[in-house]
Amino acid sequence: MHIYLAILSTLCKEFLQFNVSAILYMMNNEQFGHSTASAQYFLQLAGYLGIPVISWNADNSGLERRASQSTLQLQLAPSIEHQSAAMLSILERYKWHQFSVVTSQIAGHDDFVQAVRERVAEMQDHFKFTILNAIVVTRTSDLMELVNSEARVMLLYATQTEAITILRAAEDLKLTGENYVWVVSQSVIEKKDAHPQFPIGMLGVHFDTSSAALMSEISNAIKIYGYGVEAYVSDPANRGKKLNTQSLSCEDEGRGRWDNGELFFKYLRNVSIEGDLNKPNIEFTADGDLKSAELKIMNLRPSANNKNLVWEEIGVWKSWETQKLDIRDIAWPGNSHAPPQGVPEKFHLKITFLEEAPYINLSPADPVSGKCLMDRGVLCRVAADHEMADIDVGQAHRNGSFYQCCSGFCIDLLEKFAEELGFTYELVRVEDGKWGTLENGKWNGLIADLVNRKTDMVLTSLMINTEREAVVDFSEPFMETGIAIVVAKRTGIISPTAFLEPFDTASWMLVGIVAIQAATFMIFLFEWLSPSGYDMKLYLQNTNVTPYRFSLFRTYWLVWAVLFQAAVHVDSPRGFTSRFMTNVWALFAVVFLAIYTANLAAFMITREEFHEFTGLNDSRLVHPYSHKPSFKFGTIPYSHTDSTINKYFKEMHYYMKQHNKSSVADGVADVLSGSLDAFIYDGTVLDYLVAQDEDCRLMTVGSWYAMTGYGLAFSRNSKYVQMFNKRLLEFRANGDLERLRRYWMTGTCRPGKQEHKSSDPLALEQFLSAFLLLMAGILLAALLLLLEHVYFKYIRKRIAKKDGGHCCALISLSMGKSLTFRGAVYEATEILKKHRCNDPICDTHLWKVKHELDMTRLRVRQLEKALDKHGIKTPQLRLASSSDLLNHHLKERPPLLGNLSLAASAQDLYRCY
Repeated sequence: MHIYLAILSTLCKEFLQFNVSAILYMMNNEQFGHSTASAQYFLQLAGYLGIPVISWNADNSGLERRASQSTLQLQLAPSIEHQSAAMLSILERYKWHQFSVVTSQIAGHDDFVQAVRERVAEMQDHFKFTILNAIVVTRTSDLMELVNSEARVMLLYATQTEAITILRAAEDLKLTGENYVWVVSQSVIEKKDAHPQFPIGMLGVHFDTSSAALMSEISNAIKIYGYGVEAYVSDPANRGKKLNTQSLSCEDEGRGRWDNGELFFKYLRNVSIEGDLNKPNIEFTADGDLKSAELKIMNLRPSANNKNLVWEEIGVWKSWETQKLDIRDIAWPGNSHAPPQGVPEKFHLKITFLEEAPYINLSPADPVSGKCLMDRGVLCRVAADHEMADIDVGQAHRNGSFYQCCSGFCIDLLEKFAEELGFTYELVRVEDGKWGTLENGKWNGLIADLVNRKTDMVLTSLMINTEREAVVDFSEPFMETGIAIVVAKRTGIISPTAFLEPFDTASWMLVGIVAIQAATFMIFLFEWLSPSGYDMKLYLQNTNVTPYRFSLFRTYWLVWAVLFQAAVHVDSPRGFTSRFMTNVWALFAVVFLAIYTANLAAFMITREEFHEFTGLNDSRLVHPYSHKPSFKFGTIPYSHTDSTINKYFKEMHYYMKQHNKSSVADGVADVLSGSLDAFIYDGTVLDYLVAQDEDCRLMTVGSWYAMTGYGLAFSRNSKYVQMFNKRLLEFRANGDLERLRRYWMTGTCRPGKQEHKSSDPLALEQFLSAFLLLMAGILLAALLLLLEHVYFKYIRKRIAKKDGGHCCALISLSMGKSLTFRGAVYEATEILKKHRCNDPICDTHLWKVKHELDMTRLRVRQLEKALDKHGIKTPQLRLASSSDLLNHHLKERPPLLGNLSLAASAQDLYRCY
């Protein structure tokens, strides 16, 4: 506090009295502690007063730029940006692409990290850096983050005292040695006094902070001030604006800030003075930093007598040159003769897998070379460990029962891991072929290999669940999944009532009950009442009228024929009104058929039916015996799906045992063939198989159950978990996982875009409704035939004695005809031909014929008597008997009386009847 008061008193009471227009702040102290904080306070106070400062501070990198942005400062010393750029140039020189940043809580540590990030972003076009960690060390345990990462190159920014503590802890954590490089800033090197705690081979950046260098910079500062004053005064725009600060005061009286200070600072900032030999002019950026700077590259190595370590200059970094860095021989960490790789040393992993498309596919290797082609993936062992004893490896590679080629999503992901992390691996298939579940209290399959530490990692479509997480370590999930249900579409099925579906029930009832009945009765009524239409009395009285056939049933026949536009013979009405009504009905039929036909096409197309389950908790699955017949569905035993169902749905699990399959391919094939109604398994696997189905007959239904993810599995407390997790997050962030998913998860089936195959013949199911309609018509016709027989056998004989056929003829001409004399004659003739007359109908008809014959004979006698009275002799003719009339009817017409023929007599008989 006393220091701050002294600075405030000096600046306010002494500097302002001398009319100070700029302050030269020059010092070569490199303590980066108390003095840096005081310098920060001084610069902030000068900035508050608006007085420009020309400075050269050996510890300028410790100044917090965010806190000093309001200051009007020109810095002649290399900035923190220069130091970070020089440190990254060293990394670029030796192709160290990844590194970590370690800082203490030194003033300006945030600015250092930010400067490094900005420089990395600028260099991304020609050299890609990856910042693995950015650690602020408040206690030595913070360095554990480096232990768990792949960091082998560290940029250290701290004071020398703090660096000693940090590096001591790093040595204890084995973060020093021939595989680790520490690159430090000037604040760590300070006065080139190397501490014995520092590891050999450290690299650093530094600039000359000697007294001679300080005196040279004072000379440059005076030149800058002089040139700035000259430019300010020479500018006509500044007339009357004096460089006078006597009116400034730190107290309440007077001005608190110099109005012309910022204007004068711009002139100072624009000054350009000649630099030393072979160096560019001294110029400044908009922030007041040097545009061009030179830094020395330092290397910590043994002294000539090997008694202690010294910082030796091994090169130089010049910001203005194209090849900024010039380095000579370096003493590398651990006295190595070659630079470290900058990445973790290669390690070997045994990786266990279980095939499942599209994550891992198996295919045979080349039988000649025993290698996998480019599109076949990598070689993997499918034989158990005991089978490999006394086997020649070269020959085993050519044998498909020992080695095959693995490819798929997980293999591509593994290749990316191997490239990024730098390890080798051996792929081995799990011996028992199981995914890993608890069986009789013991783990089997993939999980058992991890629990027993027979493998380092499991890589396949292994689902993460709580039971597995309790015994092994999982990485971050690389893909989300859940339990899904796949079913098959049953194509080519049309509803048997599809021809009725264009209209709803109400519409059909309106057409059938109202429209057809109304049209029929109106046409028949108008025809019956029309003067030129059907008049029964006029027809019977006028024998010259051409026989005209029309009745209610024939009107129905007309209405139905017009409605369906049937090419059949119909009896049309004669009346004008009834004909007009018939045309109105025909217009209705045209509109009706157009609407019906247009909509029928939509309902007669092939329909896709499937079992639409809502999900795993569908009641038809949870309680399979509640649905009759029960659905057939299954899964893979000892899988995550199987264990989940066993845990939450006991009844379902017990029922499924009889339908479980050994592989997903078998399950899907049975669904397609109809042996299974559904197959339950991992959602992403089923989605892939659905996409691979060329006929697009498969589909997943319902929502996914027990959402989880696929992860890499490691033995408990494995040291590899963190490094794989970090890479997984990077792959997800940069889109690599999504690109792999799109490549491997697509297939030939495109829902919604399936092309119509016009060459496929229509199956019977596609027009089954037409056959059903025909069958229904045949059955209805058979029923009508039965009713006709019932009528002729039991009903007609009772009606014939009461009705002359007139009323029945209005309804049906055929029914009326069966009750008339002529119909009776036809029927009696047929009966006599067969010599049968054993029913009352026959007796009635014979009685009628005999009665008419007797009446005819009586009339003949009356006519003979009349002729005799007039003296006319009657011809000798034989009157035919009733049997002759019946036997010769329609064959020949025997003369009855003169020109009287049987046909005329029949007409008379009919008229009398």
